[in-house]
Amino acid sequence: MTDAPLWIAGAGGVGREAYDTALAAGTPVAGFLDDRARGTTVRGLPVRAPEDLPPGARYLVGIADPAVRLRLAALLDAAGGTPAVLVHPRALIAPETELAPGCLVMGGAYVSSSVRLGAHGQVHYNATVGHDTVLGERVTVYPGGNVSGSVRLGDGSTVGSNAVVLQGLTVGAGAFVGAAAVVTRDVAPGAVVAGAPARPLVRRRAD
Repeated sequence: MTDAPLWIAGAGGVGREAYDTALAAGTPVAGFLDDRARGTTVRGLPVRAPEDLPPGARYLVGIADPAVRLRLAALLDAAGGTPAVLVHPRALIAPETELAPGCLVMGGAYVSSSVRLGAHGQVHYNATVGHDTVLGERVTVYPGGNVSGSVRLGDGSTVGSNAVVLQGLTVGAGAFVGAAAVVTRDVAPGAVVAGAPARPLVRRRAD
């Protein structure tokens, strides 16, 4: 039985990559939900406002910003939508791994065994997540990110492109690990870290 068509919230870069994932997976897509592009077409599909999601429809939020994912998921849930899981056929998901509703796993990603991905999490193309790692809700692992085993990624945290988080560490809720950073110690909630080894960024005070 074919699943009901999917609506993708967000018609930007990640939304279109989610559409690519759906095409590869053979998942039919009805259209996009995006306030800025509503009334147009993207990739030949109609774009509606998010509040126009048909009641009971399946949706996936294809937006990288965790705060926007939180807002849109709440709106679409209230409209009667059901979050779907979308996995590219060229992604590898090992045994005893759980993907919560709303998760997106793109092509070339590897998610190891006994991993838990929280609701509306994203693992982008060619990223890896090691064994026994726990991703909170709305976590994003950007392309090429390497999260080692037994790591804890708090709700709304982000691991940048080609960044590495070493074994057993914790990245706090809302933290952002910059591109190509190497995380060798725990990252505090809300912190922004960069470099190798990764250190918190200090903003200069205005004169």
